[in-house]
Amino acid sequence: MKTALPMSLLALAFSVGGAAARELRPEEINTASIASIGTEKSGPGDPDPAIVRLQVLLDRAGSSPGVIDGLSGENVDKAVAGFEAMNNLPVDGRLDPEVASRLEGNAPIVESYVVSAEDAAGLVDKIPEDYGEKAKMQSLGYTSVAEKLSERFHMGIDLVHALNPASQFAPGDTVWVVNPGLPKEGKVKRIEADRKTGQVLAYAADGSLLAVYPATIGSEDNPAPSGKHKVKGVARMPVYRYDPKRNFKQGKNNKVLTIPKGPNGPVGTVWIDLTEPTYGIHGTPEPKLIDKVGSHGCVRLTNWDVEELASMVKPGVMVDFVKGSSAAPK
Repeated sequence: MKTALPMSLLALAFSVGGAAARELRPEEINTASIASIGTEKSGPGDPDPAIVRLQVLLDRAGSSPGVIDGLSGENVDKAVAGFEAMNNLPVDGRLDPEVASRLEGNAPIVESYVVSAEDAAGLVDKIPEDYGEKAKMQSLGYTSVAEKLSERFHMGIDLVHALNPASQFAPGDTVWVVNPGLPKEGKVKRIEADRKTGQVLAYAADGSLLAVYPATIGSEDNPAPSGKHKVKGVARMPVYRYDPKRNFKQGKNNKVLTIPKGPNGPVGTVWIDLTEPTYGIHGTPEPKLIDKVGSHGCVRLTNWDVEELASMVKPGVMVDFVKGSSAAPK
């Protein structure tokens, strides 16, 4: 069943994360020690430089924390657990000295970036909540340069502004962004969608764990499918077909609608189609809500995570819906 956020959940999206974050200096993150996590306190909702560093290091290692925002939480713990599983360490999701030493490196976490004219192209004024209004648009693109850069560099929008409080994000401006590293490469043989932990795990043919992603996998009202299915195909920048009789009802829309493509579309930038009709693995217009609110049965990842996964799969890859996996904290 294809997924979308009802209006009540879209409203929640603006409350997650709280007030505007404090200003951050790049050197605070570049010189932070992840060994200090848990010993130093930040204000409520303020990004912790050490957690930003940890999230970037986990992302580079192939165990995605989802949105890099400098905030502790379940997605960070799950990413630590995924890293432990990938490195054949005891899996408990805790940042112990062994995990920290394996993660740390010398490459800078925050780097400068010059905004280009292309970054400012293709923007839209706003994204309406109503599907009927969405269907009238030419595209569902980004609403600002800051939003576009936040997704390119896997960042929360609040962190983008915390690092660049005075920037207008105009072409030619130099801004600060984190460097999450290059996308993971490889050939995925099997995918596990773990409904218990809210994770997608991608395995190679030799059984090694290639990548781990936080995920929204169905909900109590609209559970994900069970058992084994296969990847049928991959669609990038998909047009979304809304059918209230087959899928779900949004607002007062009773007719079939064709909703244009774009990163702010209901299924984001990628749709990985499964052999189970109407189900897929896809992106989202609200990355900070991954594994925080339910879906209409599908598997939802951040746009950048599903793009990475899509580059490593092909038709026939097995997708197994499970409850509990080897990457789950014990």
